[in-house]
Order: sequence, then structure tokens, then C-alpha cells
Amino acid sequence: MRSFMMKSFRTKDLVSMESLTTADIIQIFETTARQKKERAKKGTNKPVLQGKTLGMIFEKASLRTRISFEVGMLHLGGRAIYLDQTNFKLGERESVYDVAKNMERFMDILMLRTFSHQAILDMARHASIPVINGLSDDEHPCQALADLYTIMEHRGELKGRKLVFVGDGNNVATSLAYAAALMGMHFVCASPEGYTLKQEIVDKARSMAVFGATVEATTDVREAVKNADCLYTDVWASMGQEKEKEIRAAAFREYQINESLLALARPDCLIEHCLPAHRGEEITDGVIDGPNSVVFDEAENRMHVQKAVMTLLLGRG
Repeated sequence: MRSFMMKSFRTKDLVSMESLTTADIIQIFETTARQKKERAKKGTNKPVLQGKTLGMIFEKASLRTRISFEVGMLHLGGRAIYLDQTNFKLGERESVYDVAKNMERFMDILMLRTFSHQAILDMARHASIPVINGLSDDEHPCQALADLYTIMEHRGELKGRKLVFVGDGNNVATSLAYAAALMGMHFVCASPEGYTLKQEIVDKARSMAVFGATVEATTDVREAVKNADCLYTDVWASMGQEKEKEIRAAAFREYQINESLLALARPDCLIEHCLPAHRGEEITDGVIDGPNSVVFDEAENRMHVQKAVMTLLLGRG
């Protein structure tokens, strides 16, 4: 990876992939690689966040997000505090402004996993400490960063690589479109009619494109996956969409990543999934457990990338 280190990280928060520049992403990836190598070699990381506390506010269920942030903070010498919505409703019991003004007195950095993207934007606007989007209905930037880092680990240079997202044009697809555009990749989102990536997101991603990156939304999944370097999918019905499960299952039936679809991509095409996976629906066992799959490397890299993000946002890079 070409070195593009800066004296300081130029963004206060990570609320969206739009928060970042190409140089920021390169710095995150360089920090990720350095810290990951350090831990693999020495069994530990320098405690660069010693004495720092991460507050984690959750409205949605979580496995990887909570564990990856909490363990990552421990690796760097800090600690994390879990706050769920059984004790307080963000914006209900107290305003986002009041929560922000309290949290900045107690915490050094905040991560939110919410339904409302606006709640994260408001928290970042009101809080003087860094705020990280751990997932919202609009975006999932930490996931997209881990996804691209995993592709880079396995295939090297990202520029010119073709990444195809097969499924709902959702929060993950949005963040991937922006991230791919910033890293010079060719991104295609293949979805059934009515579930495609919104045109305004495609247009925004295209406006962010560098190094010849392209962004496309299509309903032709078989054409989309041709010559793909990586195929990516997500569940057909995300949290909050459970009532639509049967309708979505019918709409997405031809958009399963299976062996026949994988055969249309490059022979060395990587398989990614943000998890949890509904095996037998959006992806088959044979593909997710097959030789092309890097799904669990990708899950692990959530932690490594987020460690780098926290390190840089707190000025310890």
C-alpha cells in the first residue's frame, strides 16, 4: 500500500464514509496493518489509549459491533462502557443534546449503533468528543472499511478492483459505494426492482470517485457479477424489516450468492458478508464456507480497523 501518512487525522468524527477522504482511509489502513502486525508478533499492542474510555450506545442488537469495539479498546489499554436503551431512550427520556453534553464530561469517545442516522449526526454536532457510527439505518462505515481492508489483505492494490454487492441497496451497500469510490474501485449494486441503491447515493458516490472509480446500480445480477474480484451480500430483511421477510424472500430469490452465480465471477473472486448470515437464503453454505470466502477474516478485521479509527480520532496515531 502506498504510504500517505499525514501529521494528524483530519476528521473529528466517523459518522459516514462521507466524513473521510482517500488519504484518511489510507491512514486508517496503514494504522490497522501496523497494529495488527504488532499484536500478531508480540501478543499485545502498545497501550496508546491507556486511561481513555469508550461509551457505546446501542439501540440495535449486536454481536460483532459490541465485541470488536470493547475488545479492541482493551487491546489498546482503554476501557469500554456498554449503554443499552433499556435504561434510557435516546431523544426521549433526554434530548440528544443533553446526552451529548453529559457523555463528553464522562467519556473520551462515543460509538452509537442506532436506527436513526440523524441521532448520530446530532450527537457528533453537539458532543466535543469524537463520535463513531457503529451502524445506522443509513450507513455502516466501520463495516465498509473492514470489508475493503480485507480485500486489500488478500488481493493487494484496491484500485481497479471490481466489488459487486448482491442484495438490498441498504446501509451497507451505501457505505461500500462511497468507500469503493474513494479507493478507485468499480462498485456495482445488483438488486431486484424496488430495492436498488437510491440514485442520489449513486450520484453522490460518483462525485466522490477518484482514480477512475465507477459506481453502478442494476437489476441484472448475472451481468453484474461478471469479472468480479469480490462478491458481497447481506441479509434480505434487516433489523426493523422483519414484517417484510416473506415479501423480500420472493423478491430476492434470484439474488442468492450460490455456486452458479460465483462461477460467473473471476476464479479467485473473494466472498464477503457483513453477518449475521441467513444460510440458504442470501448465500449458500457451499459458498460462505468455500475456499473463496473471507467472511471470518472480514469479521475479525472489524476489530482491527476500529482500533485504528479510535487511535486516530483520539490523536494517538
